[in-house]
Amino acid sequence: MRTTATVLRMWVRVTGVIMIVLGLLFWSGNVERLVPLHMLIGITLVLALWGLAVIGAMVRVSMGLVMVSLVWGLIVPVLGVTQTRLLPGSAHWLIQVLHLLVGLGAINLAMTLSRQIKVNQPAGKVLQR
Repeated sequence: MRTTATVLRMWVRVTGVIMIVLGLLFWSGNVERLVPLHMLIGITLVLALWGLAVIGAMVRVSMGLVMVSLVWGLIVPVLGVTQTRLLPGSAHWLIQVLHLLVGLGAINLAMTLSRQIKVNQPAGKVLQR
């Protein structure tokens, strides 16, 4: 369980950096052809967040944190897919900032879950059913 959580945490870290770099490139008006890659990596980041939420529930981290993570994982792709249609025009930058903040929130939730999993399931402890 702990190894899986560690792998998922590392995945979130790596993909998080990639997502931020791609997002900055999109804002600068470059490489928009990579948007599908950004979306695909975003989906894997959300899946990692959900995986950590499930592991967190199994090792009894805060159920509130687990539920927020699951719901947040739904918000990320919905906002990502619909953002081009929200506030078109000069105010669209607000949606872009919101998208960035929601993505950073997902990364933060994943890191928080990972820390709580580590605390709740020390190394060598086998999960009891």
